Amino acid sequence: MAPPEHPPTLGFLGPIGTFTEEALTTQEDLALMRCQPLNSMLEVLNAVEAGIVDLGFVPIENMIEGAVTSSIDSLAFGTGLMIQREVTLDVRLKLMALPGARLRDIRYVRSYPVASAQCGQFLGRHLPGAVTLPASSTGAAACELATSRNLDTAVIAPQRSADVYGLEVLAVDIEDRPNNQTRFVLVGRDSVPSPTGRDKTSLVVYQRSDAPGSLVGILGEFVARSINITSLQSRPTKASLGNYCFLIDCEGHVMDEELGDALRNLQMRAARVKFLGSYPADSIGHVRDPTNRAIREDVDASFVDDDGYLFMAGVPDQATRHDADAWLAGVRSRVS
Repeated sequence: MAPPEHPPTLGFLGPIGTFTEEALTTQEDLALMRCQPLNSMLEVLNAVEAGIVDLGFVPIENMIEGAVTSSIDSLAFGTGLMIQREVTLDVRLKLMALPGARLRDIRYVRSYPVASAQCGQFLGRHLPGAVTLPASSTGAAACELATSRNLDTAVIAPQRSADVYGLEVLAVDIEDRPNNQTRFVLVGRDSVPSPTGRDKTSLVVYQRSDAPGSLVGILGEFVARSINITSLQSRPTKASLGNYCFLIDCEGHVMDEELGDALRNLQMRAARVKFLGSYPADSIGHVRDPTNRAIREDVDASFVDDDGYLFMAGVPDQATRHDADAWLAGVRSRVS
């Protein structure tokens, strides 16, 4: 594939040699872009928001450590960016050091804290006295070690770091769990990708009030339409202590009838819904039957009003319904 004359710019967590760079190189079209390493995930997302780069690529979730909160919180609260794609990468961590270093001589281990936390069992068995030090990324740890003379220091990083910085691998596959994976997302400023038939949608739902049953009401909108939720997290809204919102990933695209209907109802009855994107899913465990267009067939009729709106907290007035319809139309207008 020939590169475009003026390829888009893509910011990612650098320097060269991070897992983030390794993940983006698995995507042929992303690897052809003008890739710009940046110092932190927040810097990547802010650069996209400011128009310094066209797209950003950041980790968002790890199988062992869970959510990458700096990415999650920036998308949920700090920017207006939308997810364009997700990429899942198998994580293979290695312990590496300067040529000539020996495992028994290692006194310090540097890495990105999430990576270090995934290797606790190995470190406890083989380097019980070593001090674990943080780095801004796995690639940064490897780069800094390569320019030093510290034979008593090792780093935890992917094979790419060893290749780029000329380090010697002392141990391979040191992660606690062999099937570890990290999920990355591509983010942009404006458009929503067109439906592919195997899509995922991400959103943030703010509660109108912290009351018993509020989460049940939110989830009911998805259950009523047989929409599979693939991830559910609560995060503090940062507005006041004890005030939480819900981050939801679900199967489907905003252009789907059932999902659009669910989002409209949530917008009516929640304090606010922030749409984070509909995008091609890297993997989908539960495949929905596209011919099944029946909505709410399993919902007790007593929970649906005369116009077919599922109750969450009272019946919305016409103005509220109109605003929710306009909100959904505005989201859908961004689909490319």
